[in-house]
Amino acid sequence: MIILFAGGLDAAWQHIRPVLRVGLTLATVGVSLTMVLLGTFAWLMLGTFSTFNVGPTGITWVEGLLIGAIVSSTDAAAVFSILKSSNLTLKGQLQPLLELESGSNDPMAVLLTSSIVQILTTAHFSLFGLVGLLIQQLSVGSMMGYGAGRVMVWVVKRLHLTVPGLYPISILALLLFSFGLTNVLGGNGFLAVYIAGIVLGNAHIPYREPIISFHDGLSWLMSIAMFLLLGLLVFPSQLPEIAAVGFAIALFLMFVARPISVFLCLLPTQMPLREKTFVAWVGLRGAVPIILATLPLTAGMAGANQIFNVVFFTVLVSVLLQGLSLPKVARWLNLATVD
Repeated sequence: MIILFAGGLDAAWQHIRPVLRVGLTLATVGVSLTMVLLGTFAWLMLGTFSTFNVGPTGITWVEGLLIGAIVSSTDAAAVFSILKSSNLTLKGQLQPLLELESGSNDPMAVLLTSSIVQILTTAHFSLFGLVGLLIQQLSVGSMMGYGAGRVMVWVVKRLHLTVPGLYPISILALLLFSFGLTNVLGGNGFLAVYIAGIVLGNAHIPYREPIISFHDGLSWLMSIAMFLLLGLLVFPSQLPEIAAVGFAIALFLMFVARPISVFLCLLPTQMPLREKTFVAWVGLRGAVPIILATLPLTAGMAGANQIFNVVFFTVLVSVLLQGLSLPKVARWLNLATVD
């Protein structure tokens, strides 16, 4: 929640506005397509073919969709970190497009994952029910996020505190309240806080720099805590038995599911083929899928530990293959300039 809010604060509206429609399409339709394609592949491989005796065997199609939903979001922050370390800058509108997709597809992945976990734990699946739940959470989350952002702007402008350092704390309090209230009203709290961050970050408010600096530092602290938690949950001795499954899912994700979803979403646009190809290859998976893989664990689902290991291995392969090749691919497609 805090990391998403900080990402919203850093999203400059003048940069994301030209790519808003395309970015949101990738973050919603693209994530959904990736989930369906990868989930169906995982179901066929793990649930149909008996030759695969490792990992979560015998899964249903809905459980396959759960795996697809967990690994459906991308980590553009990792992409830009890799390019920055290589002294490369992306040309055109690729960077704001990927930033917008990354920031807005995390709430969508959280929404899909939590919805499917809820369906599996209640032993009741309805496609119309799932679609209705998605529409409800997206609409309520969007409205609550915009409203929360406007309230934050109003509070900062009207609240006269004697200590400037209390302004970031007041925003944090409103952030927590907004997240909880959105969930109570049936909306997606993660989407709400991201939109609230965009509204607040693009408003003319006093003490803007201290507020953004505070939440940026808090976001880094949460990232450190998150990776520490992930290290506690991973058991390397359990990874070899799911290596074949994780590797197959990672390859399908990188070379089939992600490219198909990206090219279908970008089909109506005039974007050059080489830019579409790079967007398709930049489906780098990061910490968010591993965090989402803990949701089945906390829900007490059967086989949740195997799902977590499969997702962790999939992310590991994605980081190694896509992460190490990104600078070379950017240069090969002539889409990067040297800083």
